[in-house]
Amino acid sequence: MSSRGYRAEFDFELRVCQWAERAWPPGQDHDRPVIVARQLGTKRRRWDTIVLECDPDALRERAQFGARALDSDLLDVIPHAPAEWEYYRDALPDPGYPWRYVREAIHRGDDRGVLDVRKHGGQIEIRQKHAYPDWLERIIAIENKPDLDASAARRLAPQLERDVALGLADEVWVATAATGDLIEPALLEDLPVEAGILVIDPPAGDAEVAWHPRTLEPTNPGTRIRERPAGGDNDASAARFEYVDPAWKGRKRLEIAERAYGSGWRKYVDAMRSDCRHFGTRWTATGPIPSCGAKACHQTSSECCGSCPQFEPEPPTWRSKGWPLSGGPGKAVERVLDRRRRRHRFGLK
Repeated sequence: MSSRGYRAEFDFELRVCQWAERAWPPGQDHDRPVIVARQLGTKRRRWDTIVLECDPDALRERAQFGARALDSDLLDVIPHAPAEWEYYRDALPDPGYPWRYVREAIHRGDDRGVLDVRKHGGQIEIRQKHAYPDWLERIIAIENKPDLDASAARRLAPQLERDVALGLADEVWVATAATGDLIEPALLEDLPVEAGILVIDPPAGDAEVAWHPRTLEPTNPGTRIRERPAGGDNDASAARFEYVDPAWKGRKRLEIAERAYGSGWRKYVDAMRSDCRHFGTRWTATGPIPSCGAKACHQTSSECCGSCPQFEPEPPTWRSKGWPLSGGPGKAVERVLDRRRRRHRFGLK
C-alpha cells in the first residue's frame, strides 16, 4: 500500500475514534460514558477501534487506581485482594504459574499505591486499598475499511467470521467511508450478517448505521476457528476449531479494557516526533488531526519519526517558553490531547 493509502486509513481511523467518543451509541442518547481506544485486542487479533461502554459510578471508582493500566499480573492480584489483612496465598486464587511472579506483582502494586502490603510473622500479607469495581459493561469492536471494495471484503470476511465465532466482543462492526451511492457498496459485499456496518462521512464527522449487528454472547463459550477449507470443488478438508472457555474470555475482556483505559486513542502522539518544528494539528469537523507542515499532509506514526528526511528539532527558544521545558507547539498538542483523554475517565484528578 502506498504512503498515501496508509495516511488515508490512519486519518479515517482517528475520525472514527473521534466520532465514537462523541456520538456512541449511534442513533441513541449518549447517556453512558465510553472509552475509545485503537489498535487493541489479543495476540491473535487486533481491532482498529475499541469502544468500551462503562458504568458511570464504577468508572469513577476505577479512577482510584490511577490513570495507568493494570497489567495482566496485577489483575491476578488487585481484584482479589481482601478487605482485611490476609496471607497472600490464602487470599488469591492459584495463578497457574509460580508464586514468585505473584509476589513481584504484589510489590509493584505496593509501589504504585494500589495495594496495601506488609510483612507479618515473616509472611507477606495484603489488603485492598480500594475495592476493584466492575466498571466494564460492553466491548464494541470496529474494523475500519474506508474503501471497502470487493477484494477488501473478501480479505475482511474471514476475520469477521472469527470475531463472531469467538464472541469476545459484544458487537462487531465494519466502518467504511460514505460513497453517496443510493445503496452503499458495503451492503452488497459478502460480509457476515452478524457484523454491523457503519457508514462514515469524514468531512462532516457524521455516521449512520447501514446494517445493525447481532449482539454476541461473551459470557458463553466461544469458538476459535483455527483453520478452514480453502474452498473449491476438490477441497474436502475439514475445518479445525476449538472451544474457548468463558472464564478466558472474561479475563481477556478485562485486560483489553484496562489497556484501553490506560492508553486511549489519543496516545498515537507518543509514537510521533512531536518535538519536530513541522509537527502540528489541523482541526476538522470531528476534532484535531495530526498534520505535518513540511509534507502538507496528515502523517502517520510510521512517517513521523526521527528518520524522516524533513525532521527538524524545534528551536531551543521554543522549549524555553515555560518551566520546566514545556514550550513548543508539539508539547502543547500533547498537553491538549492528554487533558481530553483524562476528561473521559471520570474521577481522575
